[in-house]
Amino acid sequence: MTSLTESPVTTQRDTLPLGGLLALASAGFITILTEAMPAGLLPQMGEGLGVSPALVGQLVTLYALGSLLAAIPLTLLTRSWRRRPLLLVAIGGFALVNSVTALSSHYGLTLVARFFAGVFAGLLWALLAGYASRMVAPHLQGRAIAVAMLGAPLALSLGVPAGTFLGAAVGWRLSFAIMTGLTLVLLIWARLQLPDFAGEQAGKRLGLHQVVALPGIRPVLWVTFTYVLAHNILYTYIAPLLVPAGIAADVDRVLLVFGLAALLSIWLAGVLIDRWLRTLLLISCALFGLIAWVLAFWIMQPVVIYLAVALWGLAFGGLPALLQTALAKSAGESADAAQSMLVTVWNLGIAGGGLAGGVLLQGWGVGAFAWAVVLLMLLAFAGALKTAPQ
Repeated sequence: MTSLTESPVTTQRDTLPLGGLLALASAGFITILTEAMPAGLLPQMGEGLGVSPALVGQLVTLYALGSLLAAIPLTLLTRSWRRRPLLLVAIGGFALVNSVTALSSHYGLTLVARFFAGVFAGLLWALLAGYASRMVAPHLQGRAIAVAMLGAPLALSLGVPAGTFLGAAVGWRLSFAIMTGLTLVLLIWARLQLPDFAGEQAGKRLGLHQVVALPGIRPVLWVTFTYVLAHNILYTYIAPLLVPAGIAADVDRVLLVFGLAALLSIWLAGVLIDRWLRTLLLISCALFGLIAWVLAFWIMQPVVIYLAVALWGLAFGGLPALLQTALAKSAGESADAAQSMLVTVWNLGIAGGGLAGGVLLQGWGVGAFAWAVVLLMLLAFAGALKTAPQ
């Protein structure tokens, strides 16, 4: 009788539970799509709310601020909660805030909704990797996290253009209402497909400083900051980067090349991550640094730009899964707390990339981007060498 009751658990943990992992990936997809949709609907939302496109852009800023401020404290406050109810609360929050966004005629109320969207996103991203890793045996954790992370690049490469097209076709309010409907469907799917896990026991919880002190945590966070900072210097200012080569009008094509290469990178990471985790992280850092070095000398060549962007997508696409897997393996039972730090550091890298890129562009022009990225990737590579062998 004992073997009959235990075998389903063993089977579930020794194979990838794709239904549950894809539910996690869909949660990530909705999170990124909710974050980025205003960027593609600036004129329509500005007209509907009676504000300038520049003020609509602050809806993205408030979202990022909510994630930055909430990820660590919320994760620490909810460490004792059972995992599935907490995840469902985070997902359900998007149905609420997107409904408010769809119905609101007041810019201030919309700003508040966007801030809390970021709060729910910070909590959700802190949970995803740890949740995926708990669903499988240790030798499949990297692959499970890679599947769970599929939603982000899919949203950036396919979802955002589709959301922009939908907004133009049916209006921005109905677009956010559709997002609410999709989120409600996801809630049902997640409730049916995801197993539940207990929260951390009070006696076993590590303080934040103790989690940071665990072997392997600080190097991963260092790589996260330096790499994401470098990536966002280029990604945020991709349009001016293309000007020297005379292809500034091809931003959409260049980003499509990046997105497709990123998807290939995620597939490769999913296949190799559990055997070659640190090696893949080192290759990613080295490849991105090499690409930046090439751009420093051949930034005026369109063919070089397209090739560099494809290799950039290949280097970057699997990075979230690599970093989150390394952090999950190093943190053990404190994985969610460690992931909340990664969410915070990642958002700092995004903000820092926008700021640093603006300073470089204003002071030295786009030619300075490549050298800044080369320096940052040397620092990231040094950090990757110190990550724990997996």
